[in-house]
Amino acid sequence: MNAQFIGLGVGPGDPELITLKAHRLMQNADVVSYLANQQGSSQARDIAQHSLADSKKGQIEIPVPMPMKNDRTAANQAYDLAADKIRAVIAEGKKVVFLCEGDPLFFGSFSYLLDRLQDEMTCAVVPGISSVHAASSALKLPLSMLKESVAIINGRHSEEKIRQTLQQHDSIIIMKAGPYRPKILQALKDTGRSDEANYLEYIGRDKQVIIDDVSLLGDDKGPYFSLFVVLKKERQG
Repeated sequence: MNAQFIGLGVGPGDPELITLKAHRLMQNADVVSYLANQQGSSQARDIAQHSLADSKKGQIEIPVPMPMKNDRTAANQAYDLAADKIRAVIAEGKKVVFLCEGDPLFFGSFSYLLDRLQDEMTCAVVPGISSVHAASSALKLPLSMLKESVAIINGRHSEEKIRQTLQQHDSIIIMKAGPYRPKILQALKDTGRSDEANYLEYIGRDKQVIIDDVSLLGDDKGPYFSLFVVLKKERQG
């Protein structure tokens, strides 16, 4: 792959779900970049640590520290700074890979860097297994059958938007649900779909949690890496 900047999906958490292609590109890249918290910890790098253990000699890493709070201005500044660092190393002739949990272009942080850099350099994307598909596998339940409709929304949406989606579609996945769990639970109750909902946290990781009775959940918030999967009890056969 001759691209200078490549987004690599590393999957939802299980390092064995990293594709062979992503593994190879990680090992051979000059530079590896990824999102990190203010302490330098990175979920994407943790997933990929085994692939990076025997990587190219002299490989350097560029963590992209992100603000903990939902501050779009601060996040944009962090992406601007990261894009400048990536430009600089690519100008030196280096190849950069950027690690993303799940898939790079499905609620992926890579999208924001791609938007800033794709007009200046050759970019490419290696898809990864999303948490949606990992959740379906963990539940051993199909997301869609025959004419069933599927909707994927973000927990940031208003409660009214979540209710409308629950009313209009057969299968619904609500991503990044933890911080918004109370309003999602209320929307499920209002639409009579609580008994069709499954709640999952940290899919594919050691601390994975699956709850198939959402009435057991309290009104407190959950972790960012969580989702609801809502499927009709009576499926189209």
